[in-house]
Amino acid sequence: MSSTTLVRPTRRRGLRALGAVLVAMALATGISACSLIGGSSPVPSSTAKAPTGVDGAVNFDERYIQAGTGDKKVDLWFDPMCPICGIFEKTNGETLSKAVADGSITLRLHPLTFLDRLSNGTGYSTRAVAALTCVAVKEPARALEYYQALFSNQPEENSDGLTDKQLAKLATDAGIGDISNCLADSGPYQSWAQANTAHSQTGPITVDGKKVLDRIEGTPTVLVDGKLFTGKVDDGPAFRSFLSEN
Repeated sequence: MSSTTLVRPTRRRGLRALGAVLVAMALATGISACSLIGGSSPVPSSTAKAPTGVDGAVNFDERYIQAGTGDKKVDLWFDPMCPICGIFEKTNGETLSKAVADGSITLRLHPLTFLDRLSNGTGYSTRAVAALTCVAVKEPARALEYYQALFSNQPEENSDGLTDKQLAKLATDAGIGDISNCLADSGPYQSWAQANTAHSQTGPITVDGKKVLDRIEGTPTVLVDGKLFTGKVDDGPAFRSFLSEN
């Protein structure tokens, strides 16, 4: 067998090490998002019909999963495999979850799947979003908790990502409930996630009926009451100030 037909363990470790270096370089140079451009790996595409309407914590028509009911609206576009999203969550996740819990904000999670191209053909981002959607429909109050679990257990780019069994285990380990059957029949949720990604590139991006951006340029993209956060993803004080002032 030709060596070009498989990724050898040494090469895979090298890709992961390179990924860590690139993330460090990105932060050092002020880059604050994973790019939506590039990559040529095969990406599985769902052909099921995407859901519409509202079910549990999911607003399928407006393309978000909701946590909280506060007057201030925080909109966050993310990809489960994006390492910069992981850094944003590590830095600011507690701030957001506390604001959800105390009723200060409504957090609207807009899932994207463009990094499917970096999961060796397994479609990890799409499957992870489907798992999150399963939780958000079945146990709406636990959606943010599962979102946090995805990032606490975030796989590296250029890996296979978590299996469906492992994604389901994240839920049961947290006492959320078994989403195995939902994942096995999650084609509609996968289609919804992939349609969100396509729309993020064609735009316009609207929230509450108002245009806020032409398109999503990268993840994470964060808006507080329609205003774009432009600070560094690892600058917690800057984000807390932005959240408080807007």
